[in-house]
Amino acid sequence: MKTRTMDAAEKKRSGKYNCAQSVICTYCDKAGINEEIGLNAGNAFGAGMCNMEGTCGAIVGAGVVLGLINKDKAKSMKDMRKIMDKFQERNGATQCKLLKGIGTNKVLRECPDCVADAAEFLEEIINEAE
Repeated sequence: MKTRTMDAAEKKRSGKYNCAQSVICTYCDKAGINEEIGLNAGNAFGAGMCNMEGTCGAIVGAGVVLGLINKDKAKSMKDMRKIMDKFQERNGATQCKLLKGIGTNKVLRECPDCVADAAEFLEEIINEAE
């Protein structure tokens, strides 16, 4: 499968998608949904969970796709842990406000790069299953 990580990052850069939507909509075909459903599923995660207080929206988007692809709670949770661990290792945080440097004045990762990372780790899991 051709990598979609840059497609996901470009969606975010376009300003038409939030971080979660960028990941979800990049993998709509794999998840068995159309783009409208993908956009609606990611609506609430534009600034991570709880408006920057929680998990990065790109990671949330990857979790939505995992659930739709796996259709299995235990497998989805196991795969989500892999994504979270890799994301944490690469970026030093999974919380939106920490990634954006809110309160620390130290940006760890820009949003399009977070989207690309979440898409990369999601794609690795999808490729393993194929």
